[in-house]
Amino acid sequence: MTNTLPTGRDPQTGQFTTGNRFWEARSSHGRNPKFETAEMLEDAIRQYFEWNESNPLYEAKLVSFQGVSTVEAIPKLRAMTIAGMCMFIGISPVTWFEWKQSRPDFSNVITWAEETIYRQKFEGASADLLNPNIIARDLGLADKKDHTTNGKDMPPQQIILRAADDDSNG
Repeated sequence: MTNTLPTGRDPQTGQFTTGNRFWEARSSHGRNPKFETAEMLEDAIRQYFEWNESNPLYEAKLVSFQGVSTVEAIPKLRAMTIAGMCMFIGISPVTWFEWKQSRPDFSNVITWAEETIYRQKFEGASADLLNPNIIARDLGLADKKDHTTNGKDMPPQQIILRAADDDSNG
């Protein structure tokens, strides 16, 4: 019979022995979660919101006063995004959407974060601080107009089928 080391490895080969259950000695399995509680997740999201506000985008604008022209850096609102938030807090957007489906303990924080981001974009576009066309598309808002029938019902289309070997019409 082969002697085994306390680690569950064969002393000659260094390989784990058959039936080794050394893995059970771990205090936890898999890597530790990035955010163990909803409070930890909320704190990280708040940091993203604060960073977003503290780091506006800048537009270079030519300004003239009394015949002297200078280029000034004008701060512009930076739109918050789920993808930007995920990058900031160190998770992938896929993880975010998985948590949305599978982590009821994060439900309130996820809803709050998404509603905050939606509201920031909507209000920023409404005040013309963000491009309204881009934000409307991003938020799924569309001005749907019927440019073909003037609001009237279209008659059902007739489809005429012909046999593939029917060369009499063409």
